Amino acid sequence: MSAVVTHVRRFTPVDRLMHLLLVVTFMTLAVTGAARAFGETDWGRQLLWLFGGHQRANTIHIIAGWVMTAGFVVHIVVVLARVDWRQPVRALFGPDSLVPTWRDLGDFARQLGWFLGLARPAPFDRWSYQEKFDYWAVFWGIPILFITGVMLADPVAASRWLPGWTLNVAVLLHRAEAVLAVVYIVVIHLLFGHFRRSTFPLNESMFSGQVALGHLEHEKPAWVERLRRDERLASLAVAAPLLWFRLIYFAFAYAVIGLGLYLVVTALPYSHLIHG
Repeated sequence: MSAVVTHVRRFTPVDRLMHLLLVVTFMTLAVTGAARAFGETDWGRQLLWLFGGHQRANTIHIIAGWVMTAGFVVHIVVVLARVDWRQPVRALFGPDSLVPTWRDLGDFARQLGWFLGLARPAPFDRWSYQEKFDYWAVFWGIPILFITGVMLADPVAASRWLPGWTLNVAVLLHRAEAVLAVVYIVVIHLLFGHFRRSTFPLNESMFSGQVALGHLEHEKPAWVERLRRDERLASLAVAAPLLWFRLIYFAFAYAVIGLGLYLVVTALPYSHLIHG
């Protein structure tokens, strides 16, 4: 008699480590970036004081940017290594891929109908259209921030290779992308991702790497059905996370959420100061 499956592994240890690195570097960049952008205000000076002044905050900001970019490159290598190049079309556009497909457009339309009370909710597979949007927003945002950040880190060197006006463009792009990223991550990714009725008090999957089967059957019925049909559900079965481990990542996650909310709310009175 086979064991009863209660929890299913969704993310590997490498996925979770990459996510943790992204969280730490992103929040470091957000805080140091806010300190530098609002350094002429009382609030900005308080943030700069935490890092030991403007120059040190700038150094930490640059180091965090390089670490995030290094993690991004490693992530790309890991993703490419996982692709089954014997079946590239299925690997890139199949149900286990994060590449958007026509099904995502249909799921979006159906979900919109559900919001309006006109249809049943979309039966998501492994990735929903919103999860794919989150992924690709971060994927393309990192190169933009890196390229413009390198230009602004050493504008003299950059001006030897590029026209001076490109530095003005870099400032606008860097700040616009940074503000958009912080607001989106805090308001949509953190609050909506963790405080929805179906995930409150925390979406634990990226921290524990697993999801309760009952939750998956509600959130991603098409994926569970596919796993059962392919007889792969038992191979992904794992034990529930231990209490001490849950306490650790709950504390970490809520610290990140609290810090993100603090940055967004306290920066609002000074938002008019964000300009090129």
